[in-house]
Amino acid sequence: MWQAPSLVNGMLSSGTKDTLAGSLVLEPLAWFGPNTEIIPALAADLPTVENGGVSDDLTSITWTLKEGLVWSDGTPVTSADAVFTWEYCTHPQTGCTQSGSFAGVKQVVAVDDRTIRVEFEEATPYPYVPFVGAVSPILQKAQMEDCIGRADQCSEQNNYPIGTGPYKVKNFLFEDTVEYEVNPLYRDYQNGKPFFGTVTIKGGGDAEAAARSVLEIGEADYAWNLQVAPDILDPMIAAGIGTVEAGFAANIEHLNLNQTNPKSDPPSEWMDGNNPHPVFHNNPQFAKALSLAIDREELTRVGYGVAGKPICSIWPPTNSTTHNWCLTQDIDEANRILDELGYMDANGDGIREHPEFGELIFDYHTSTNAVRQTFQELIKSYWSQIGIGVNLRNTDASVFFGNEDGADNINRFMADIQMYTFVPLADGVSHFAQYTTDDMTGAFNNYGGQNLLRYSNPEFDALFKELQRTAEIDKRNQLMNQLSDIIVGDGAVIPLVWRASVSAFKNDIKGYGVLNGWDSEFWNIADWYRE
Repeated sequence: MWQAPSLVNGMLSSGTKDTLAGSLVLEPLAWFGPNTEIIPALAADLPTVENGGVSDDLTSITWTLKEGLVWSDGTPVTSADAVFTWEYCTHPQTGCTQSGSFAGVKQVVAVDDRTIRVEFEEATPYPYVPFVGAVSPILQKAQMEDCIGRADQCSEQNNYPIGTGPYKVKNFLFEDTVEYEVNPLYRDYQNGKPFFGTVTIKGGGDAEAAARSVLEIGEADYAWNLQVAPDILDPMIAAGIGTVEAGFAANIEHLNLNQTNPKSDPPSEWMDGNNPHPVFHNNPQFAKALSLAIDREELTRVGYGVAGKPICSIWPPTNSTTHNWCLTQDIDEANRILDELGYMDANGDGIREHPEFGELIFDYHTSTNAVRQTFQELIKSYWSQIGIGVNLRNTDASVFFGNEDGADNINRFMADIQMYTFVPLADGVSHFAQYTTDDMTGAFNNYGGQNLLRYSNPEFDALFKELQRTAEIDKRNQLMNQLSDIIVGDGAVIPLVWRASVSAFKNDIKGYGVLNGWDSEFWNIADWYRE
């Protein structure tokens, strides 16, 4: 994993790397399967309206824990741990970046030691978000209860969490290596699972080196997130040592346009809407010009090949076509829009000016990765044709996707533009929650929440609440398309490429099945084995 984990408690990070590292140890009540199906993990079965697990009025879901579950320290797993996890993640000072998983939850109740009732503020037709998936695992109350509101002071707990999964952390080296050993108290241990007694996640380097370690050298069994150009990856595959698996989910490589001012003090704070970005905020036509100048076909071809598709929506399961004008690069139209906005190049240096911002030169930040740096250079060249300049910056992925205080990461967003890929979430409610005002992030909540671009639109918020209480599938799809249309139309997000998850496995590694793009790729690591 070339993006090295910064901690093993993914509830405190927006980076997939940390969620993955935690998923060998920390488990949810259920996983999202490769086809978005719900697969019980700690739960004995899947609650539905038909079996009485979901109330007829859709205001609650009741889960039952499997019998005999214990934490890796031998103590029993109880419903009190689930109640605690909800309290921990929704406390405004904990800094839980996954609080969107509990959007609309009124309370979590321990009915008895094995029964958990999640009560919603209103009818919730899709209740499979709280405690479902690697981003919403259950934490041990006994270990974590002193970390509510002060998670940043709990490095031991965050790096060595007590869990229920097939492994437990033996040794953690920050942004370097995580060594795991088998958990002998894992519920399927007596059935011969997991097959492997130890697992080591080695971080660092880049995606190309990770791919090479499996496909050409054979020194690693698995390599994650192979964001490697096709002309480099294909010869590695031809070596015949390993195989590459791909799965499309909701991974959209995209640009976030900061809706707050990164030059303010402190930078990029929402301040209840009183710190707008001088160019990007409430300026959809400007964002449209930026988007029109981009050649998505070229980005897809050089960056992903068959593992990518140009896209103009931020929710590919429904994939609204409203903004499909973005599929065709149109430099002339982009220039016309900028002329109409009055952003002219007064001094003839090739860069347009804004009356408040000055020369339209923006800080454009992403993680260190060959494909992403190629994208940066290409987008810089596109925008140079419309009089827009950028200062290109990249930061090691372990830092960029971390949540460390003072670091240049996506949570702090100390740039004008950030580029990365969404954490795949199988339900649209969880996905769109990250753009609601309620999920705003900043110093005021210790950078909890997932609204990293500090976007706020009352119309969007109201439509999101309607989605939360809508059951009919076609209507839900319509609402999700509308939500995507609003945020793209507002110029807060510029979609680029719909990416498949791409990972490599050595030929003798079996049991992983279909690559799961909707949840942790390690969701079923207890089933992996060497042939």
